[in-house]
Amino acid sequence: MRILLQAPLPTSFKVTKASIAEFPALDGQSVSHAILQYPAGSVNPPHIHPRSAELFDANNSAIAISAFGSANAGTVSVPNSVFTTGIDDGNLAKSFNTDIGTIQKINLGLHPRPEVADPCYLLKDHCFVFAIFFL
Repeated sequence: MRILLQAPLPTSFKVTKASIAEFPALDGQSVSHAILQYPAGSVNPPHIHPRSAELFDANNSAIAISAFGSANAGTVSVPNSVFTTGIDDGNLAKSFNTDIGTIQKINLGLHPRPEVADPCYLLKDHCFVFAIFFL
């Protein structure tokens, strides 16, 4: 497909969804789709769809098309569901047959850095946040 459209290889992971949220006409059709574009060397994180099974057809190493048996399949990220819920690091280490240090490294990778999450991080005590609302 990329060759037909003369599109370049993706440089970042991108999902283009066609589900009930984007197309309300899918309500009652029991179907939805997604096009997943992967840069070289990337992976699809472990996840589940609580309201559907997923058919994943990898066309090549960079583009995949998914078809779901639900108009609203939902997505639950396994890493976020397991590692950011407050489960004791010792229990996770035993469950995954690893050490606590590895679990803590995984946790650090799943949480945003303070300077990304907090706009005042670099300004310390000299930060004001302005909000503009348009009616």
